[in-house]
Amino acid sequence: MPPRHAKLIPLALAAAATLAAAPSAPAAPAAPGPRLTPAAQLALTYRATAKFHRHDAAVRAGYVPDKYCVVNPSGGAGALGYPHFNHAYDGSVDPQKPTALLYEGDGKGRWRLAGLEWMVVDRDGREDTDDDRPSLFGQPFRGPLPARYAGQKVHYSLHLWLWKDNPSGRFEPFNPAVVCLPGTTRPRPAAPATP
Repeated sequence: MPPRHAKLIPLALAAAATLAAAPSAPAAPAAPGPRLTPAAQLALTYRATAKFHRHDAAVRAGYVPDKYCVVNPSGGAGALGYPHFNHAYDGSVDPQKPTALLYEGDGKGRWRLAGLEWMVVDRDGREDTDDDRPSLFGQPFRGPLPARYAGQKVHYSLHLWLWKDNPSGRFEPFNPAVVCLPGTTRPRPAAPATP
């Protein structure tokens, strides 16, 4: 494990101990039940996603790389990096099955796992109601959020910066410690010509 992750080991071990102490919690639930504490859910996530430090393992598991690095669309600090979506996990609130893995790329083909994201479609498709807001790790998902690309629906999302510290907070959407290299972001649509 890289030295920068050394401070995460005690947290993962404590969370794993909490999971082991849960008398009736299954070892690998299909979805987190009320018996799993946030620390136990976090332990499951550590174990399930550690293998994705190997980028090829993520691709083999069905996570498809976006070719663009995603910056904060509001112009604020931070970025997501390169999301890798596995749409088989759309709607997942299973700590072992994030919808997306968030990678940093060096532009030379090397990838570093930084974070995770879960996305759940809003039941009624309205941004003004939130009676179906999911939660995970003791955190409510953000939203309902508008669609951001063709085919996406109104949804909730939760980010977890598990493998790279986020100075703004572990569950904040954008990480100011993640930087998109020049020329790696999605080109902005051309402005319409004025007559």
